[in-house]
Amino acid sequence: MDSQGLEEGSAVLDIAGASGEKAAMRILILGGTTEAASLVRLLAGRPDFDVTLSLAGRTAAPLALPVRTRIGGFGGADGLAAYLREHDIAALIDATHPFAKVISRNAALASREAGVPLLAIRRPAWTREPGDDWHEVDSVAEAVPALGDAPRRVFLTVGRLELAAFAAAPQHRYLVRTIEPVGDALPGIDVTAIEARGPFGAAEDEDVMRRHGVERLVTKNSGGTATYGKIAAARALSLPVVIVRQPALPEVARVAQARDALAWLEAHRATDRGV
Repeated sequence: MDSQGLEEGSAVLDIAGASGEKAAMRILILGGTTEAASLVRLLAGRPDFDVTLSLAGRTAAPLALPVRTRIGGFGGADGLAAYLREHDIAALIDATHPFAKVISRNAALASREAGVPLLAIRRPAWTREPGDDWHEVDSVAEAVPALGDAPRRVFLTVGRLELAAFAAAPQHRYLVRTIEPVGDALPGIDVTAIEARGPFGAAEDEDVMRRHGVERLVTKNSGGTATYGKIAAARALSLPVVIVRQPALPEVARVAQARDALAWLEAHRATDRGV
């Protein structure tokens, strides 16, 4: 929606408030995850909530969702705080990926600066189960030497933007699954690319690993159910997994699921605090 549309929407809300009805609660959701999409669907169409979804813009064709959507960054924590004030946002939801540590940090800082309540939707990390053969590391860069020197068939599911780290280990043959094309991230290296958007089931991922002769899986501990299939498939095939631990994120109010975020929003709307 353009700026004129936003201004017209604001005028409608002001008139509603003047007539004695409680204005719609303005919410900004920092999204890009299945949890963000679930929350948007729970809120869409409700006249008591005015929702804007913000996406980083790393995916050329994001899933279409039934709310106002903006693409791109804010210019750091100060820019996000300015946006919250300018658009009279009453609640901020951080539903970004567990590895999006910069935007989560900016959200926490902006929330304090603008005085806007913040809730994070954070998935619990996956935990090791019997049969799992995990080598845990703290970064994608650390995952590269963890593969060893011997040439192997490696399944990479770390996201397109971090593939370049594996150029340091050209002896391996890589199977790469991403939403966007990998482009020239690994020039001159044996790469088989799969462009696909999850969720992926365990049976599907086991079939992929068998067909491509995968010997190692490299992934991030993203938590949740949408991409857990590869972990279950690696367990079933007794394959070693190099897994990147979740980074430390700011200590803020948090829930694990979209429906709990909805309950939090409804509780805030029920108060007289800025809505």
